Amino acid sequence: MGGARSIRSAILACGMGVFSAQAGLAQAPLSIIDWLETEDPAATQTDPPVTETALQPQIEVQTLDAPDAPVGIVPSSVTGLPVDLWQGSDPQVLTRLIAAAPVTEHPALQALLYSLLLTEAQGIRDDDSLLLARIDRLLDLGAIDPAKALVEAAGPASSADLFARWVDMAFLTGNEDDVCAVLADTPHLAPDRATLIFCVARRGDLNRATLLFETSLALGELREEVAPALDRFLHPELFEDAAPLPQPRDPSPLTFRLFEAIGERVPTASLPRAFAAADLRDVAGWKAQLEAAERLARTGAISSNTLLGFYTERLAAASGGVWDRVSALQRLETAIETGSADAVAKTLPDAWSRMGRAGLAVPFADLFAESLAPLGLPTGPARDRAVELMLLSPAYETLARAITPASEDEAFWLALAQGEPGAAPSPLARAIAEGFQTAPNMPQSLFGKALGETILRAIALFDRGADGNLDDLTTALTVFRALGLEDVARRASLQVLIGQEG
Repeated sequence: MGGARSIRSAILACGMGVFSAQAGLAQAPLSIIDWLETEDPAATQTDPPVTETALQPQIEVQTLDAPDAPVGIVPSSVTGLPVDLWQGSDPQVLTRLIAAAPVTEHPALQALLYSLLLTEAQGIRDDDSLLLARIDRLLDLGAIDPAKALVEAAGPASSADLFARWVDMAFLTGNEDDVCAVLADTPHLAPDRATLIFCVARRGDLNRATLLFETSLALGELREEVAPALDRFLHPELFEDAAPLPQPRDPSPLTFRLFEAIGERVPTASLPRAFAAADLRDVAGWKAQLEAAERLARTGAISSNTLLGFYTERLAAASGGVWDRVSALQRLETAIETGSADAVAKTLPDAWSRMGRAGLAVPFADLFAESLAPLGLPTGPARDRAVELMLLSPAYETLARAITPASEDEAFWLALAQGEPGAAPSPLARAIAEGFQTAPNMPQSLFGKALGETILRAIALFDRGADGNLDDLTTALTVFRALGLEDVARRASLQVLIGQEG
């Protein structure tokens, strides 16, 4: 506790706000995407103040170098993060750290990063780079709906960069009519001529769209990749018997949407992760939806329940790859519903193996761990896999209290889940144990840095530690705990340990 107080004192000394672990940060980061799928962020926003009297209002004064108003879609009361978590850092440093934060292999750190990116937070006046970095990293992770909501919270028309990103996301989510409605009144906002031409045609003015297309083509204002698809979109009757266009290797969202509109849909598997969101729509086949949902679930961009919805939509249509995971998961779900320990023992190891190899162990645990706990599985592979799932689930600490360890590894995991790791059975476990036994003091290299920057640097330390630099792992855990992120420290550690064991 002394170490935690010392870092909070240091944060105060640097003029930054202090947050409390009790405010919800220790738990909230692991369910931000779930919260967004079940709550309406707009409902938590306060309305602009409205006068209730005829009295002259009190004037508020800010200095010219005051920070911008907070921008985000998740209230600070949900994330537990203060609105000034970025204040005092160099925007260029922050944008670099946000872009490079290594979280794709660490679900607990993915969830923490989502909290940083989505919480209501102040930017730095006259510099949009931090907001754009937040949006771009959300897109990199495939969290396109939260990214779109963040742009809308900031105001899409407030800058050309924000509007261009809003347009791209609308094309990927099938909301291009929203963009075209805006451009009908303010065509100067169009990020390029192709977007304007598309929207003019989309709103039914084909003659004007054709004129704009021909003029833009003659002036060289259309990119080479988009012109042929736009031509076919505007004049389908001229290309009824034409061979399909070559598939673009690196399409823009508009080009992707145009190819979809002319019936030559581009597969998204080799495209940036944000394109996978387009395959979640009903216009894609079930296999494409499944593969996109898995891809997004690996980065925590969609909730486990959303993934389950795609898995259980119907019976597998074939075998191999994703179909085998669908069948294995459906068999396990049926076995759990029967309440038969024997049926679960027959189906769990196969389902766990397939989901784990696909990088979906944590979403799988989110879905089934608590249902497995009361079954009393007999000693054997199924029981061992059930213990692993319980410790990977959000309820890991509660479930751990009822488990009797069957090995040294399990004994260490169970003690770690309760925050008091004991005898370490491996060098990796020993480094983790030291991170929990050492007083949580901030290392000199991070002392006094802004809260958001400190968390991002701790994420990078943890990743290096998980790759073999065990001193960095211990340091990262110490930092998380000093900042009140005990839950993040435990879950990230359990995920590394159980992942290596598997």
